[in-house]
Formats: sequence, C-alpha cells, structure tokens
Amino acid sequence: MDPWNKAIGHIEQQLAEGAAHRSTGEIDVAALARITLTSEHHFRRMFSVLAGMPVSDYIRRRRMTIAAASVLAGAEPVQDIAVRFGYASADAFSRAFRAVHGVGPAEARRSGAVLRSQPPLRFSLSVEGTRPMDYRLQDEAAFTLVGRRRRMPLVHHGPNPAMTRFRDELGLEVLQGISALSTRFPRGVLAVSTDFAEDRADGSTFDFWFAAAADRPPEAGSAYETRELPAHRWLVLRSQSMDTEEIQHLWARAYGEWFPANPYQPLAVPELLATVLDQDGRPVHAELWLAIAPMD
Repeated sequence: MDPWNKAIGHIEQQLAEGAAHRSTGEIDVAALARITLTSEHHFRRMFSVLAGMPVSDYIRRRRMTIAAASVLAGAEPVQDIAVRFGYASADAFSRAFRAVHGVGPAEARRSGAVLRSQPPLRFSLSVEGTRPMDYRLQDEAAFTLVGRRRRMPLVHHGPNPAMTRFRDELGLEVLQGISALSTRFPRGVLAVSTDFAEDRADGSTFDFWFAAAADRPPEAGSAYETRELPAHRWLVLRSQSMDTEEIQHLWARAYGEWFPANPYQPLAVPELLATVLDQDGRPVHAELWLAIAPMD
C-alpha cells in the first residue's frame, strides 16, 4: 500500500502549498495515478472503493478541514481566508465551507459550534480475502449493444428507484423484444451501466441501459438505440444469489479484492450485468462483466 500512501502525502503537500501561496491548490489526479502506477480511471475507482468516498470528496474535505483551523483562529477576515484558499469571494468560500462542515465560517466562530474534521487517510494492509472468489476471464469479439437507455442517479447501496421506474415504464413486451435480439454472450437482457460522472459519487448521474448483445445492429428504423463495443477481454464475477446487496457487492469485490491481486486494470467501457437462469428459466445468479487490459 506504500504507493497509495505516497499519493495521500502528495495531496497533503499540494493542499499545504496551495494555502500558503494563495492558489486553489488543485490536485492533478493523473499525477496521483502515476504515483500509484495505475491509470487515472483505475485510480479513481480504486480510491472510491478503498476510501469509501471519491477522491474529489476527500480532497474537498481535507481542504475545508485545513481552512477550519484558520477560521477558528479568528485572526483573519473570512475574505482573506477565502483568497488564501483560492476562492474568488467570501460567499464562494462560505458555501464550500458549509457543504463540508454543516455551518458557515461566521457560525463556526461561535462558541459551541460543531465542525467536521477529515484526517489524512492512511492505507494499511488488513487480512481479507478469506472468502474465495470465483471468476473467469473471457475473450469476446466485437458486438453491438441494442436496447433502451436513460440517464439516472447512481445509487451505491440498495435498490435504485429510477432503475425500477425505467423497467416498469418499458414493460414486459419491450423487455421481451430486447431479449429476442440477443444473439451472443452475455445472453439475455443486460443491465448496462456507462458514461459515469468522473468520480462516480453516490447521486451523480450515469447512463443505464436495458440491452442485448447482438452480432450486428438492427435494421434501419428500429426503435432501439445501439452502441458498438470492440473486442475485449472481460473479467466475469458471479454473485451467489440475486439479492440486491449481493449483486452490488460484486463491484466492491472486483475493485477491492480482484484488481489489487491481479495484473490487470479496468477499462472505461460499459459495465454489463447479466442474469443467469436455471433449467426452469428462473434467475439464480448475476454476472458482472468488466472489460480489462494488462497493467502497463
């Protein structure tokens, strides 16, 4: 975990230099990725899983934790503190301060005000992985996603109401029509997630599809949208049941356990969730498909 702790140290250095030199102290996430020997996409996903928050949220919390010390000291006007931390106005700084601490700078200076402190992270190795993980790597030729798409909020834990509404609005007939277009693996109606906001924060938006993997696009005039996917190697993880929490945990296991233990990195490619049926046609497992490439 040493490279990850070096990345945290780099964040601290940049924040300190930014405050001292009256600049925004903007952190170059690509530089953090280079420190951890990963791609920027992989760094953002890994950080979110390891830290439990997007890297942008962590940086924001640390910046406002450092700023709180200056606010509480009471020696500088809020306007001066705002400028020192790279904000154009006291109002902009106050909004950012309130978003993290729940109170504005003026309220923070009152006796008894409660603030939130984000200490620097430190990554350490813990004993995990006692539960075996079944996976397979599958090479697939290029194919076409065919289906319906909607932009919706991302929900990390529990059911996604927008996803449920989308499915209900499409109805059984449309979903059966999509299923009939499936001509290759992964089979059936796929739940496809793609085009995420940069840090994939809870509540940020992404494109969600109900789609099928087809060998070729449908004929002109089709009511369905399409997206071409080139040939890739895919990591495939299978859930033990169809429980929502169990299925959502597949992403955590992929980024928190599989990628750290294997010389691959995820690609910025649509993520596929397929349903595995038993002999009677009942759903019994879900499979998460993530496009991967060897580490450089």
